[in-house]
This record gives sequence, C-alpha cells and structure tokens, in this order.
Amino acid sequence: MGQGTAIAIALLLSGCAVGPDFHPPAAPATSGYAPGELPKSTAATGVVGGETQRFLSGEDLPGQWWTLFGSAALDQLITQAMANYPDIAAQQAALRQSRENVRAEAGVFLPSLTGTGLADRNKSSGASIAPGFPAFITDIFEANVNVSYTLDLWGAERRTLEGLKAQAEAQNFQLEASYLTLTSNVAAAAIQLAATRDLLDATQQIIQLEEKQLTVIQRRVQLGSQTSADVLQQQSNLAQVRASLPPLQQQLAVSAHQLAVLTGQFPHDATAPDLKLADLKLPQDLPVSLPSALVAQRPDIRAQAALMHQASAAVGVATANMLPQLTLTGSFGGESLRFASLLEPGSNAWSIAGQISQPLFEGGALNAKRRAARAAFDEASAQYKLTVLTAFQNVADTLTALDNDAQALSAQFAALNAAQDSLDLIRRQYDIGTANYVTLLAAQQSYQQTRLAYVRALATRYTDTVTLFQALGGGWWHRQDPGTLPVPK
Repeated sequence: MGQGTAIAIALLLSGCAVGPDFHPPAAPATSGYAPGELPKSTAATGVVGGETQRFLSGEDLPGQWWTLFGSAALDQLITQAMANYPDIAAQQAALRQSRENVRAEAGVFLPSLTGTGLADRNKSSGASIAPGFPAFITDIFEANVNVSYTLDLWGAERRTLEGLKAQAEAQNFQLEASYLTLTSNVAAAAIQLAATRDLLDATQQIIQLEEKQLTVIQRRVQLGSQTSADVLQQQSNLAQVRASLPPLQQQLAVSAHQLAVLTGQFPHDATAPDLKLADLKLPQDLPVSLPSALVAQRPDIRAQAALMHQASAAVGVATANMLPQLTLTGSFGGESLRFASLLEPGSNAWSIAGQISQPLFEGGALNAKRRAARAAFDEASAQYKLTVLTAFQNVADTLTALDNDAQALSAQFAALNAAQDSLDLIRRQYDIGTANYVTLLAAQQSYQQTRLAYVRALATRYTDTVTLFQALGGGWWHRQDPGTLPVPK
C-alpha cells in the first residue's frame, strides 16, 4: 500500500474536513474607549433635562432601553415600528430562508432515493434478424428504486453546511441590527419632533414679544419720541423672526412623516404624537459595557464574525473540490415484457456500482477558486477589524459627547438667563428713556439666539443618550422576538 493511499484511508476513517477550522476572533486588548479618563458623571443644570448622568462601567444594558425616557408615547411608537416596519418583515423572511437552506443542505448526508417506472412499446423490423422475417412489437415494463450516495470524504458537504449555518447566524444578527437601527431611529425622530415643537413655541413667544414691542414703538412715534426708522427696524426684526417659522414647520412635518413611515403608516394616515421635550425623562444611570464585552454585544460585529466563518468554510469547500470524489449507486426493481409479471420473482433486477472521480485538468480553475476563497476570507477578516474599530469609535464619540453636551447645556442655560436679565433691564431702561432703541434691538436679538440655542442643546443631550444605547448594542440579548430564535445546529 502506497503512502498516499494510507493517508487517504486515514483521513477517511477520521472523518477529516479539509480547510481551516474557524475560531472566532479574540476580544480586543484595549482597556478603554477614549484617551484619558472620562468623568464618572456629567455636569448638572437646574432644569428638566439637565440632570447629572452617571456612567456605570461594566453594567448591563436593558433590552427595552427606550423605556428609560419615561414616555408612553415613545413606547407606543417603538412598539408599532417593531410590529409594522416592512424592513423588519423582510429581514425575518431572509432569516427563515437562511434556516431552510441549512435544513436543505443537511439532507445531503442521507442517501438519495428515487423511484422510476417505465412502460415502453416499440415496433422493430424483422430484417435485422433474417431476410423476410416479419416485424414484431415489443413491450417492456420496468419499476425500480434507485439509490445514490456520495461519500463526504474530504468534508465538502460538511463545510458547505457549516457555511450555511454561519450565513444564517449572520442573517440573525443583521435582523438584530435592523431592530436596533429602527428603535434608535424612532427615538431620535421623536426627540427631533419634540425639539422642533419647542423651537416653534419659543419662536411664537418671541414673535409675540416683538409684536408688543412694535406696538410700543408705533405709539412713541405718534407721540414724537421716536422716529419712523425705529418702526421700520422693528418691523424688519419681526419679519426675520417670522421667516424662521416655515423652516421649523417643515422640519416638524419631516419628523412626523419619518415617524409615520417608521411605524409602517402612510404619512397621510398617521397622526404625529403630541410630544415635547418636557414629556421626556433624561436617563440618569447609563450602563457602559466593558470594552472586552462590546464585540459580543454589537450585532453588526457578530454578523461580520459570522460572515468570516462563512468565508472560512468556503475555503474548505474549494479545497475539497480538488480531491477525489466517491459515489455509490444501486438500484432494485423488476423488468418484464408483461406488466402482470412485473412483480414476480423472476422479473427481479438489481445493480450496484461505485464510481470515483478525480479532477485531472481544468485549466487551473480549481486552484484559482481556492485562492479566491482565501482572498474572500482575508477580505471578511479586514472588514471585521474595521467594524470593531468603528464600533469603538462610536462609543468613544458618544461618551465624550455626553460629557460635552452637559457642559454645553449648562453654558447655554447661563447664557439664556443672562440674555433674559439683560433684555429685561434694557427694556426697563428703554421705557424710562435711558437706553436707545439700538441697544434694545441688540438685546432682543441676543435673547432670540440664546433661547433657540438652549432648546437645541437640550435636545442634543437626549439624542446623544439614544446614540449611546445604540453604540453599545441596545441590549438585544435581553429581548426575545419572533424572528430571533437560535440558529439551528
């Protein structure tokens, strides 16, 4: 027995599957998210939405993180979105398809049985037997069961099944990523809608103040204490404030339309929630996963790891296709010239055969396919590393943003109070004639800008809190949904 034959028999007996055995990438060795040491809590401002947020390192995320915002309207929006958004249904269907492909591939490990039946009637010339021999008609009846089984000598089918399982796992995590994106988008859109309503309210209040001021100036012009130029200037300022309303109204409409689509409704048929920032509670205790746990929590990372696994299995398939293939076939049935005697013992017929095939020359195609499979694995590996790096960047960006958001809100609140006090003081001075209109106008414009900037700073805290939950994976591992059952083994 030659050495090559001995190796082949040993591999056969051991059930060897050629190609690399996949091992999930290890967690990154980094010990933090951002350079330096982040504060354990943020600055506080004495307003609703200005509370201190505490970063709880190593704590676990809740599965329904959006409930921490304390809004029944937001909870209802997300419930509707998860039930009705078409992309979720599409991802669930794709997951079912992947699982059925796994079950279909598992069938190759059993023999293939095929039943066949034949009834043939033909007329043959007698001249082929002897000159003048009359033509004759022949009937042939056959009934057989055919068996075929290809031995998985080198694990091609096992690697194929492995790859399909990995694909189903990737699809499972793509579904989870879709859930996370959807819930985050709904929360962000709801916050944007609430913030826009607050901006509209603030702008309407500013318009009312400007209109009152215009009336005062017009009366003073009639009394001769001010000029028409002051009226024109106030009218211009009022017109500018009014001109800011349509863009805000459009922004409100866009947010409402977005929420309608995210909840599976047509914009015409949906009713936008009556939501303002004061209706939301700012989550104060923020769980922050350890860096070593992030790769297991982010569904996009898990999906990319599964795609690496699939690419690894494809290398094994390409390798096995270069090696000999052994197929066993057999049949058993009956063959007779008369249908009535088809099942009689004398009509029995059977066959058994073994076939081995070895690719000898295919123009280098098999080697090229194997190199291509290895390149695809390298590509998937590089994409996995990029996905991990991007995930850590997301968390780092959001953690630093939340700290800076708190400081920005505090500064904006101080600026708003100062602008309000300055405007009140200058208005009183203007009423008694110790301040001119130019000074009053500057104070009005400063108050307008700081009032709107304060609302935007407050909304940013809520939005970035949503982004943190999304960046950390959203706690999907604590939630069970119809489309997210374990991948079949």
